[in-house]
Amino acid sequence: MATTAHQSDLHGLSALVTGGSRGLGLLLSARLARRGCRVTMAARDADELRRGAAWVEERTGATVSTAVCDVRDRAAVGAMVEQADSRQGGLDVVIANAGVIQVAPVASIDSGAFEDAMSAVFGGTVNTAMAALPPLCRSDAGGRLCLIGSVGGLLAVPHLLPYSCAKAAVGALGEGLRAETAGMNVSVTTVHPGLMRTGSHLQAEFGGRASKEFAWFSALAGAPVVSMDAERAAERVLRALERRRTRLVLTPAARAASVAHGVAPATVTRLSGLAARLLPKAPAGDGAAGGMVQGRDVDRPARTVTEKVRGWGSVLNDRAARRYNQDLPGPPAGG
Repeated sequence: MATTAHQSDLHGLSALVTGGSRGLGLLLSARLARRGCRVTMAARDADELRRGAAWVEERTGATVSTAVCDVRDRAAVGAMVEQADSRQGGLDVVIANAGVIQVAPVASIDSGAFEDAMSAVFGGTVNTAMAALPPLCRSDAGGRLCLIGSVGGLLAVPHLLPYSCAKAAVGALGEGLRAETAGMNVSVTTVHPGLMRTGSHLQAEFGGRASKEFAWFSALAGAPVVSMDAERAAERVLRALERRRTRLVLTPAARAASVAHGVAPATVTRLSGLAARLLPKAPAGDGAAGGMVQGRDVDRPARTVTEKVRGWGSVLNDRAARRYNQDLPGPPAGG
């Protein structure tokens, strides 16, 4: 069935958002609610999810449903999708957003970090997409599936290697599903955001010299010229869904990096190597012994030059963390 004959906007549709309790997922949930959608927000942590739902309801006046689910658990994801489909009278929009960010030099991690990233980011996206496709194909409005990738999946980013690998797999999944569902009653949109001011630095995990890794990541993610306002990013994502776009790359810097990598991949890789030399070095003999620390728990001595510089660069990102339900304890992965 051709999708072009179906409803073009999102008003009144049923939507499910994974990782919906904070950050980009929270903003997507709120904007869907403002469009009159029947929204189900899903996340791992029940308390965080309850706060997120209250945040959306307070700002939109809409009532949203919630589902506690770890997207790494295939059976749990299947049950969540089935419940949302039944409770909302069908599913029209599904956004696979849940994941984890790990920031560390490769010398400070082991293969377990890659397994964790693939399980939470790629595995969670696969579980969500495969469970969602059947009900989306039954949608009277024509189903819409959205996979949240990253510019880190379009080119490898130093000190984000497990994350980049997992997001690259998400990008391939999105392209493949779009091709294989061509002519069916569903469209697939893959979104590759660059840096956004969502406050995710408090939920990310840091290894190696954790305080320095936290400093550069949070400052860069909060820099106005380099990063994107999260509210604007959420609106761009929903417009792409309304138009059933195949792919969306957010932020000028991310688009430029993607184009440059496509034209001159060897040059971009060499430049990435130069950038990596400017980032914090792994502690001598560190291996993976230091483990990973969640951003909110990183030791940040207030009087150090590193923390002062971080504070200046990350002021907007710290503000976003307080605004978008990121600044309270919660599990870093899968929700």
